[in-house]
Amino acid sequence: MFEHTRLTYNEFDARISRLANALIALGCRRGDRLAVLAENTHKYMEIYLAAGKAGLVVTPLNFRLSDAEVVHIVTDSGATVFMAGDGYQPRALALRAQLGEVEHWVALEDAANGYLAYEDLLAAASDSDPGIDVDENDMAILMYTGGTTGSPKGVMLSHKNLLVSARAGGAAIDLDHEDIECYVLPLFHIAMWAALCTLMAGATLVIVRRPDLDYILGIVQQERCTHINLVPTLLGWLLSLANLDDFDLSSLRLITYAGSPMAPEVLKAAIRRFGNIFAQGYGMTEAAPAVSFLAVQDHVLEGPRSALLTSAGQAAAAIEVRIVDANDRPVAAGEIGEIAVRGDNVMLGYWNNPGLSAETLRGGWLHTGDMGTLDEEGYIFLKDRKADMIVTGGENVYPKETEDALYEHPAVQECAVVSAPDERWGERVQAVVALKNGHSADEEELLRHCKTRLAGYKCPKAVEIWDELPKTPIGKILRKDVKRRFWEGAQRSIG
Repeated sequence: MFEHTRLTYNEFDARISRLANALIALGCRRGDRLAVLAENTHKYMEIYLAAGKAGLVVTPLNFRLSDAEVVHIVTDSGATVFMAGDGYQPRALALRAQLGEVEHWVALEDAANGYLAYEDLLAAASDSDPGIDVDENDMAILMYTGGTTGSPKGVMLSHKNLLVSARAGGAAIDLDHEDIECYVLPLFHIAMWAALCTLMAGATLVIVRRPDLDYILGIVQQERCTHINLVPTLLGWLLSLANLDDFDLSSLRLITYAGSPMAPEVLKAAIRRFGNIFAQGYGMTEAAPAVSFLAVQDHVLEGPRSALLTSAGQAAAAIEVRIVDANDRPVAAGEIGEIAVRGDNVMLGYWNNPGLSAETLRGGWLHTGDMGTLDEEGYIFLKDRKADMIVTGGENVYPKETEDALYEHPAVQECAVVSAPDERWGERVQAVVALKNGHSADEEELLRHCKTRLAGYKCPKAVEIWDELPKTPIGKILRKDVKRRFWEGAQRSIG
């Protein structure tokens, strides 16, 4: 379901076959790339699946990218088809002169000048399966990533990568055909795993165009949705919603969260409000995205196992995880190292970048760039991104630990801790905070709060209060953008 459109699986499959045949009729050949610039719609899923039937590769585009970034990605991918969603046709067409390799322009919604109309293409095509021989190791998606860590990199994901990951996700959250998924995160993002899991289970998929909280809650109530996948920021906003109790959310049996670590205090508040119906997924685009899951039964508020609320869970089905040192040697339980992943979910490599591919996949393991520990039971505890670690006065500070302390303050809605230049120490621990509506706190109060919870070197040396923090389209706080504001103009920069 999407807005006023409701499709059975038979109707959905027929439309997918029609689109696959239409793309083949346009002259698309196996392995050709197809770029998509659109907000969420059922047609986005049709494109993913039709491309799979036709042996094509989808390059989804973040609609918040600048024109220059869109041009770079489409050019780098070599896409020959460009599909634009409602409202994005004029913007895409204005880039036409810079996208000489694009041969076909398709409008997903209303037909526009210079575009082929999506529905016209489907109406003129056969609904028979195109019968293209597609290998499981063929690339299915070329997804550009880099949002929080640097320039976009094209991640090559095969059909096998996506299926293994979706099976792992489906097993972890136990979806069946009676479930109803409220899908709210951008379909251009690897968060689309939840939509794939839903379809593989034969369940009902309800797609929401954009993450408007009142609309989402209304859809959950109206459609009696049983599952929703959120990022921690969205869940924090949900808990702060003044009219939350106006909605009947009793149909929800499971809320999964992923995308970034959840502050323990926010998670505890969510469990108290909604009950023990939470599960966590940890992953990344390069792993398509499944790495580990923290099950519902591990979300307990009291007792010795409550420490697992700070864990990212155990390795997902058919996926191996280990912690390694700088020489790629496994470290002992409880020691900090880099998280490495192995399995059929791991990407083929980075597009047009064999050097980075070899470095990231050395020894047959995906080196995630995330630092963490592994306990005796195989539970992963994330510390932070290797690149985000702050070295101040010879001590290593992982920002997440400081952020978790700040989230314990009742006035803090969201926060980011980064390095900033310091004349004495080289780098200092710098915090930026956005406050909850109707709450107040100043720098001195927040610093005192941290000092009661952390060793002195882990406490912020300064706190700034901002109206809001920069975020990715799925609501993940962009630490690199926060950090850049402090390092701009400095004689040296880090990361």
